[in-house]
Amino acid sequence: MAAATPSLLILHPRLILFATTLRPTPLICHQFSLHSPPLSRLPVRFAHNKHHSFSTSPLATATPLSANNSNVNETTRAGRSGSISSPPHQVVDYSQKVDVNPPKGTRDFPPEEMRLRNWLFQNFKEVSQLFGFEEVDYPVLESEALYIRKAGEEIRDQLYCFEDRGNRRVALRPELTPSLARLVIQKGKSVALPIKWFAVGQCWRYERMTRGRRREHYQWNMDIIGVPDVTGEAELISSIVTFFKRIGITPKDVGFKISSRKVLQEVLSFYSVPESLFAKACIIIDKMGKIPMEEIKKELELVELSKDAIEDLLQVLTIKSLTELEEKLGGTGEAVSELKQLFSLAEKFGYSEWIQFDASVVRGLAYYTGIVFEGFDREGKLRAICGGGRYDRLLSTFGGDDLPACGFGFGDAVIIELLKERGLLPELPLEIENIVCSLDPNLQGAAAMVATVLRGKGQRVDLVLENKPLKWVFKRATRINARRLILVGSAEWEKGMVGVKILSTGEQYEVNVDELQ
Repeated sequence: MAAATPSLLILHPRLILFATTLRPTPLICHQFSLHSPPLSRLPVRFAHNKHHSFSTSPLATATPLSANNSNVNETTRAGRSGSISSPPHQVVDYSQKVDVNPPKGTRDFPPEEMRLRNWLFQNFKEVSQLFGFEEVDYPVLESEALYIRKAGEEIRDQLYCFEDRGNRRVALRPELTPSLARLVIQKGKSVALPIKWFAVGQCWRYERMTRGRRREHYQWNMDIIGVPDVTGEAELISSIVTFFKRIGITPKDVGFKISSRKVLQEVLSFYSVPESLFAKACIIIDKMGKIPMEEIKKELELVELSKDAIEDLLQVLTIKSLTELEEKLGGTGEAVSELKQLFSLAEKFGYSEWIQFDASVVRGLAYYTGIVFEGFDREGKLRAICGGGRYDRLLSTFGGDDLPACGFGFGDAVIIELLKERGLLPELPLEIENIVCSLDPNLQGAAAMVATVLRGKGQRVDLVLENKPLKWVFKRATRINARRLILVGSAEWEKGMVGVKILSTGEQYEVNVDELQ
């Protein structure tokens, strides 16, 4: 294998001698799949066969280097993924600069971006609480088994997964719903039904990046466990509509496409297609619009659907009205009945203008069992904004007893793109109520005392920590949008007072420290 780049082998100076007597193994890395970048674009130390994963630490799994084993072919434990040769050790070049950009597909959040993120998350949380939901959270690192139990899902090939030091297969969570299911099973009957939980958490997927799609994102989930009726889905859609209204999005900007997995079930059951093939068919159908229709037909043929079944199925998927669907399937089936009930509830909730029927919506995850929905940009410039539905049989996938359940996931990336498109991004400048400055180096302690008094009263204070000229202080006050400047000078401090300047009006006065508000 070619020599590794120096930047991949940065060690503390005291470890150099130790490292040169050991044979290192590769670093943790995404378990590459068919969607991974070509080998030619990877660092040479990561050249690999399909689906290679990597062990943990170079030093933790290193083996002694000796004359007896120097020519032995090295392999790395990689669970189900095979092995990879270890790279030769190399002298570290400390003069090489570290790449200051975050890993591809990830983001930094400097202060201005963090204020926007906090604003968005706060709206997620406040809407959830308006609807009576309780907040939960789960580990970012989960057992890999949570995500690979269903065959055929695209998400299997997008996992960041590896074997930890305890030889356990783990993965960075690509979504939150499996973690929710695990926690519900863990709690068992100690939690009263219905469960109404929400979470805002970071998720990871190794996928092709497009506008609004990254390899890490934050996702808002709301889930209802224990309600079998479509009132659950109606409530969830109402919560998303409420969120949109809060941030200035209207039904002219965004809509919801709604359908049911049971529509496809009824069509396929007519052709005696076994239930075991249903989830696979849904995953293929979810690719519509992403790959050519001929490819869709070929993939459906590969899961043993007859040509008649495929043609009838694709014809049903073009239906855009409930009336037409009822004419096709009849009005006695569960699919039509539940959809009509949901659209009726939408009128009562007051969001009928936001929703429309579209039989082509199936969602790509295998666990959905009934109503499914997606939020979309009406101008068609962006990918799905959010999506969800009913998943009544998810818990049994993990060995629990099934409970009726529904929920949705709402990512942070696409909604920000939409707000940019509509000119609705809020202005969120840094705002500090007070900037406190001493006019004499000997009064720095007095300035700290004033800052402490104000902070104790719940006010935000920027304390000037160095002896700076007033010109600098005024510039800083402007940059942080301070409301007032508090000056600690010798003459005023001797009287137990400080000088105050209201920066918006220029008003100045002196006030006793104890009376500062």
